[in-house]
Amino acid sequence: MGQPDAFPGLLPLHTALPKRMLHTSFIELDQEALNCNIRFLKSLIPDTTRFSMVVKANAYGHGIEDLLPLIEGCGVDHFSVFSVAEAMRVQDVMRNQNEVMIMGFIDDDYLDWAIAEEVSFFVFTMERLKATLARAKALDKAARIHLELETGMHRTGFCEDQLDEIVQLLQSNPEFLRLEGLCTHYAGAEDFGIQDRIEEQIATFNRLCSELGRRGLHPTYRHSACSAALFNYPETVMDMVRIGISSYGFWPNEETRRSYLREHQLREDPLKRILSWKSKVLSVNRVPEGKYVSYGQAYLTTRPSKIATVPVGYGYGFSRDLSNNGHVLIGGQRAPIVGYVNMNMVVVDVTEIPGVAVHDEVVLIGRQGDQVMTVRSFSDMNNSMNYELLTRLPGHIPKMPLPMAAPVQV
Repeated sequence: MGQPDAFPGLLPLHTALPKRMLHTSFIELDQEALNCNIRFLKSLIPDTTRFSMVVKANAYGHGIEDLLPLIEGCGVDHFSVFSVAEAMRVQDVMRNQNEVMIMGFIDDDYLDWAIAEEVSFFVFTMERLKATLARAKALDKAARIHLELETGMHRTGFCEDQLDEIVQLLQSNPEFLRLEGLCTHYAGAEDFGIQDRIEEQIATFNRLCSELGRRGLHPTYRHSACSAALFNYPETVMDMVRIGISSYGFWPNEETRRSYLREHQLREDPLKRILSWKSKVLSVNRVPEGKYVSYGQAYLTTRPSKIATVPVGYGYGFSRDLSNNGHVLIGGQRAPIVGYVNMNMVVVDVTEIPGVAVHDEVVLIGRQGDQVMTVRSFSDMNNSMNYELLTRLPGHIPKMPLPMAAPVQV
């Protein structure tokens, strides 16, 4: 008893159901929007500049395994990740012989793997550079390295007083240390309030690249431009760009969006959101006036109310900060969240929305009728960034690629 064959038909029925029915919510991925974003972003860089799409943090919450085939279908052939684990996931799912670059964490135990797999990676400490050289010699294979230079971020990167030793090591071991890139990271290129700091970083990076070139180090790529730098400091576009948030249809911040649209006299946003997040109404109840709803005493009804529950809470990436503050879309209208966001549920007031019933679609992010709920809407409500809210989405939420209306053009 209890084995699958004790209940004939149960297992086949279970496996035949759409996977989104196993979960309380699901995410739709729009490849046409993705293609639109990548074509627009590539139009901002020269044909000779390599476009690397950043897919760290589970592809910004979109799901590496689900989104990567769609990205490849849009003609992208270079991917940037943060860790070995992410690099392995990309390698497991990609269909073509594309390139992977690790921008952050590699434990010493996995240096052999990165070198053997010809995965390029950032090096930003002398200890890592020397360890890479030792492992490359042991494997008798060149390591593909990108030297990160400290230009004013003061987080990771080689300082100027280390250049002599770097040059000596690379010039003495060209068969084991292949300089694929010189790079840096800006300390908030989306923040116009620190423009002087960013401009100083740009000048420092250019100067250090020139100095290393004068000493005989010539990388395949010089790269520093992220999404924000691409829009706000186009002079940072060099041999490669590392584009993350804007590839997914989101701006680094509202200030960058408004500035770019105004400067280029654009009325329509050129970036299209890839992700829509949806659920269903779990229950609908009538609540009298003067009653507290959900946990504690965070919300008291001021009229006879119709209350709906949605089976998504902070355990699913829907921030508790949205308690008594956020909205969802039901029946083509905004429904305010009332009371605390629970671990597994939110409660919304649908008193003004006629005909709401169990199983009705709920849009947490995306469009329903004429209404749109954006990630920026969440940011406005709880003072979070696009990045934080997207990457907070649990990886187990199923992803559904939308069917293409037309062939992809790259």
